[in-house]
Amino acid sequence: MVILETKEWARVTFGECELGDRRRTARLVKLAEQSAARPDGSTPEQTESWGDCKAAYRLFDQDDVTFNELVRPHCVQTRASCRLGDVKLIINDTTEVDFGYARRAAGLGPTGNGFGRGFFLHSALMVDAADGRVEGLAGQVLFYRKPKPKRRVAKNTRRRAADRESVVWGQLVDRVGPAPAGVKWVHVDDRGADDFEVFCRIQEQGHSCVIRAARLNRWLLTPCGQRVRLDKRLQELSSHETRTLEVLAKGDQPARTATLELRFAEVRMPLPRVLTPWLREHRPAEPLRLWVVELRETQPPAGATPLRWVLYTMEPVTTIASANTIIEWYERRPTIEDYHKALKTGCGVERRYYETAERLERVTGLLSVVAVRLLQLKTAARETPDRPAVEVAPAQWVELVQIVRKKPANPKMTIREFLRAIAGLGGHLGRKGDGEPGWITLWRGFEKLMLLARGADAQKKCG
Repeated sequence: MVILETKEWARVTFGECELGDRRRTARLVKLAEQSAARPDGSTPEQTESWGDCKAAYRLFDQDDVTFNELVRPHCVQTRASCRLGDVKLIINDTTEVDFGYARRAAGLGPTGNGFGRGFFLHSALMVDAADGRVEGLAGQVLFYRKPKPKRRVAKNTRRRAADRESVVWGQLVDRVGPAPAGVKWVHVDDRGADDFEVFCRIQEQGHSCVIRAARLNRWLLTPCGQRVRLDKRLQELSSHETRTLEVLAKGDQPARTATLELRFAEVRMPLPRVLTPWLREHRPAEPLRLWVVELRETQPPAGATPLRWVLYTMEPVTTIASANTIIEWYERRPTIEDYHKALKTGCGVERRYYETAERLERVTGLLSVVAVRLLQLKTAARETPDRPAVEVAPAQWVELVQIVRKKPANPKMTIREFLRAIAGLGGHLGRKGDGEPGWITLWRGFEKLMLLARGADAQKKCG
């Protein structure tokens, strides 16, 4: 359950950071509280006084204040929050943090097509498999893209290099580490993770996975050892189920109802001919045992791009129900895109103006955790909707939001009613067809509520 009160949230989330001095940790906790109250504000806007602003600048200038240490306690807490029998999805993806070509902060690397300046974040977001609740970050890696070599390098040499960019997928699996006893962690990845080494690292950690296939021409083995290409194997399979899916309009393609066929089969993935340094040390004795699940649109309308998912998994898929579970897990993957939006739009990470890459890394570490809080606001009402709001939020907040929203005083206001009222401050109209409020609307409402609470406190101090 997300802690709504910003001061307590900051203490619990950042109070265990080891920054070389307890005073630095105390300063970080205060800055985290200020950042949570106004996530998209600049550092001067968040701190609001020259003393606090200067202290924040000084904090981000310390060598002991690193990106890894700022996110470490949160990741440890997220991994430790699992309970016996839980199934958690660990959704991995990379996003570029681009500060723009004109930014000349020392130490930034190339982004985009090489003309941007910034770095990359590879995040592992833990989500509950049953209801999609965002638990937090299980791990995170910040890295820089190397400039393109002036001389052309052989393709096979790039593929097996220890410092290739794609190795970050496997490195993050190892950083997340093994799951607690009695807990299942399932890595849910897009095509970037379709790599033999990544599968092996996931298996070595005792995890499972759902990974979208990047290459349909990959050579695989059938359970009886016959060598076959993936696309040929899929063509040989018979359809187990037909379903329909409402596809939203996109670009010049209108909305439509797609008819999809479901197929699945067991396969073996053999050791590749080109071995990375890690694979040379951890070479598996046998081909990897996997299942492949395909969802394909067979009769798309003229001009429409047919829908097709081809998913690898380590979960045994022997029934339609188990295949549908794999598809449902993969459908949770866009949550990581919401996280990236929360980081860039909700927290304005790319609008930070610091003079060195090290300082930008540190403020990004803080905001990476604040972005999780923004996502969790959306699901807080779904976890325990009937819980009294005063058990998770200050009574002053509950009273203020009712006054401003012109609602009858209700000391038994539930957390769902409370959050919907906050969303109303952010512009959510609450009509029957409007659905549940999103994190952006909740965040805007919380910003207004923080100002109201500060005004009420100031009025009390003035007598």
